[in-house]
Amino acid sequence: MNIVIANDHGAVELKKRIALWLTQKGHTVKNLGVDSEERVDYPDMAKAAVKVFKQGGFDLGILLCGTGIGISIAANRHPGIRCALIHDSFTALMAKEHNNANFIALGGRVQYRERPEDLLELFMNASFQGGRHEDRIEKIDTL
Repeated sequence: MNIVIANDHGAVELKKRIALWLTQKGHTVKNLGVDSEERVDYPDMAKAAVKVFKQGGFDLGILLCGTGIGISIAANRHPGIRCALIHDSFTALMAKEHNNANFIALGGRVQYRERPEDLLELFMNASFQGGRHEDRIEKIDTL
């Protein structure tokens, strides 16, 4: 997969960890995030990632901030972006199967019960179920 990843100062270590893991799995990663804890605003990072994603050639966007909340809200302000904040296996699976998310968000300051890499693996291996979910996605896209 071709993946764009971006983060703010609240998720530097998580971004490094995820980017390394993705690369080791054979994925191509375009890193738009920061590598220091010097303040940067998450809406700017979401905007940069969305801009690159919309240019085409990417399968997935991953956004990271302290909680994942702010950066997911910012990403979802952009038409065509469905960014899901995932916390566990269930939300990772549903984000793909029911919501056909094209971005996911995680928090660098969140204590996960499951490894973020395992959540990503589950999400990336899941498939959109379509059907009644397709109708809902179409409604979201027309808001």
